[in-house]
Amino acid sequence: MLDCAIIGGGPAGLTAGLYASRGGLKDVVLFERGMPGGQITQSSEIENYPGFFEHGKTGMDFMDSWQEQCFHFGLKHQMEEVKAVRRAGEHFVVEIAGGAPVEAKTVIVCTGSTPKRAGFKGEDEFFGKGVSTCATCDGFFYKNKEVALLGGGDTALEEAFYLSNICSKVYVIHRRDTFRAAPSTVDRVKRTANIELITDASITEVVGDAMGVNGVKYKDKTGEEKLLGVPGIFVFVGHNVNNGVLKDTDGKFICDVNENGQVVVDLRMRTSVEGLFVAGDLRMEAPKQVVCAAGDGAVAALGALSFIQEQA
Repeated sequence: MLDCAIIGGGPAGLTAGLYASRGGLKDVVLFERGMPGGQITQSSEIENYPGFFEHGKTGMDFMDSWQEQCFHFGLKHQMEEVKAVRRAGEHFVVEIAGGAPVEAKTVIVCTGSTPKRAGFKGEDEFFGKGVSTCATCDGFFYKNKEVALLGGGDTALEEAFYLSNICSKVYVIHRRDTFRAAPSTVDRVKRTANIELITDASITEVVGDAMGVNGVKYKDKTGEEKLLGVPGIFVFVGHNVNNGVLKDTDGKFICDVNENGQVVVDLRMRTSVEGLFVAGDLRMEAPKQVVCAAGDGAVAALGALSFIQEQA
């Protein structure tokens, strides 16, 4: 039986593995069907992680050293897909796709969330090369430049305001003429001089070349197609929370979740089920930043250590 099973190999999962294995747990396995790293591996450059400031280093390069460090302290990587986590008496059963189930004393789930794609032409081709889903991560690359932003909810307008402090102009493109965001947020955006709202419009294509995006095509309410000559577009049309492994056979969650399917945790990343922890984007109110996910992973691992010690 494992001391700790970690599901998900992004920054939260890797950090949880580091703290759990270095903290003295002997059997710690990270289940990730691909190579660990998470969404950050898609970033073209990292410069907002404290203590790390190396221009030109990609997210993939950044995460390589994390893997090496974690595995050095005894974390094992099992390249398997986890289908579900079940509570079985005093321990957990981790069900593996096409393999034998694995028993564990504690489980830390770090399966994260996936930004929804808008579906316009060129979105996948230029993702990470001008198409972004994180203003905090990539906004600075467009300092004093014009950018476009797609979305009409709270997150979209909050990120538009954030970008307005960095970029010379922000074009907010929204398919309706009203916004889903809070009235105060909408009012603040409308009062921001360098934010232009383009409503009743839909993006048809992002265009560019080998260097990245250089334009965004959209149709306005008359059906006329227009072109914005911008080097970047930020897409905020929601996230899909990867919570499937926490569903029981009846489709119900084994722990408490909020109305958005995000797992309810306390400050120690403990769920409503003893011995089950959640870290990173999967938890409620996650900031969706690498440094925060790493912190969550460390806290969850320390919680798992304490839980096992208390059971001894």
